[in-house]
Amino acid sequence: MSTRGLLRRAALAALVVVAVTALLPPTVHAQAGDPTGAATGTAKDVPVKDAASPTLAEVMETVGHNKIAINFVWTLVCGFLVMFMQAGFAIVETGLTRAKNAAHTMSMNFMVYALGMLGYWVCGFALHMGGVGAIGVLGGTPPLVGHEFTVNLFGHDMGLFGTRGFFLSGSSYDVGVFALFLFQMVFMDTAATIPTGTMAERWKFSAFCLFAFFMGGIVYPVYGNWVWGGGWLATLGSNFGLGHGHVDFAGSSVVHMVGGVAALAGGIVLGPRLGKYDRTGKANTIAAHHLPMAFLGTFILAFGWFGFNPGSTLAGGDLRIAVVATNTMLASAGGALAAMLYMWMVYGKPDPGMMINGMLAGLVAITAPCAFVTAPVAVLIGLISGVLVIWAAFFIERTLKIDDPVGAIAVHGVNGCWGVLALGLFADGSYGDGWNGVPGTVTGLFYGAPAQFVAECIGVVANFVWVFAAFFIFFKIVEAVIGNRVSPEAELAGLDIPEMGALAYPDFVLKTGE
Repeated sequence: MSTRGLLRRAALAALVVVAVTALLPPTVHAQAGDPTGAATGTAKDVPVKDAASPTLAEVMETVGHNKIAINFVWTLVCGFLVMFMQAGFAIVETGLTRAKNAAHTMSMNFMVYALGMLGYWVCGFALHMGGVGAIGVLGGTPPLVGHEFTVNLFGHDMGLFGTRGFFLSGSSYDVGVFALFLFQMVFMDTAATIPTGTMAERWKFSAFCLFAFFMGGIVYPVYGNWVWGGGWLATLGSNFGLGHGHVDFAGSSVVHMVGGVAALAGGIVLGPRLGKYDRTGKANTIAAHHLPMAFLGTFILAFGWFGFNPGSTLAGGDLRIAVVATNTMLASAGGALAAMLYMWMVYGKPDPGMMINGMLAGLVAITAPCAFVTAPVAVLIGLISGVLVIWAAFFIERTLKIDDPVGAIAVHGVNGCWGVLALGLFADGSYGDGWNGVPGTVTGLFYGAPAQFVAECIGVVANFVWVFAAFFIFFKIVEAVIGNRVSPEAELAGLDIPEMGALAYPDFVLKTGE
């Protein structure tokens, strides 16, 4: 018999075996596994001395351990999703800028992760969360209890920064602290990467490296402590009766406004790209080199936002995550739709770049109030953000004469501000009992609690004053020491070779100015 004939017979025999096995009654292979899950995770898996009669204490210990383990897994997986947002930022910013700078823009978005993380590890985490106290959903985090640096003003202790957790060493070698570090670190990284878009195409890579470490180690952690680490903005409610203090569920102010205000300071000091404005001051359009890349990055960001917002519960057992996730999705759609319709009706074309920024603006704006508002309000917040980002972008470009290649100031700074104000207006009082140590649920102005809106306004002002002042001074010092901007020759040629030593597209011949 030929080799081909043998192969056919072998294949036929194999098919017969598979078919017979599949048709056998369940009793024949019932011991092979547990396809229904009914026999998995039963009392026999509880580590007790006597499996036949476990004590109540033994059962409760196992239940408690499993509850915290679920929260750990939830928090870490959501942190992994937020980390993946860095890829989204990288390709959005690279796609919206020019091809001759693609390697440089990508490199900034790549290294901000490493540099910012190390700054946060050295001292940022300690300043940020080093006095936050016991986080029950992560098992208590006892090393962080009682280590907030405070000052006494108006008869109240007001926290300024934490003092425990430098280098994650000593007593900070704790599973709860490490889980919290990972999750908070990727949030910091989001704030740190925002200015790379505003300052793209003319920023020295060496100056960028200093910025990344300063953001991760100092500026972001201090404001983050005021809101999330038990600092003075968080205690505006318990100390002064202003609602639940400055509430920001997942970072409209702590993450996005910090990044946007830093970008504003950097854009002012750095100045516009060559050719952005003509002699009369009129803004010229500098086209994006790869819109499909930018669209793909936006989808990655929208996907990662499901870790960003729902993950901020730090608890997989908090079923409010369904509301948070759905509100996040609805607001993003509202932002994209409003931006598209506005550009279409006012300027005659829907404008792909504004669709992108409209969706991102909706995501930024819903980040603070996502857990506290209804679905129709989430859509409304997104719709407003989609128009607001256009107004802000044109005002920044045409009136303030600040060159922002990707619109990061409008997307993150302006809509980060809008997000926390929206919380102060629209929080419906259905969630947040005990937030920041204040009894009762979080309720906004339109639901009868004007004090909450006041607390949100105070947080916005504090954010702008601290972040803008810190980074304006920082950029001025860097300018005096090493300079922030590349030479005109390097800018015209493209930063890939002068700054990075490698072209993103070596097989392409670029025309001058592309």
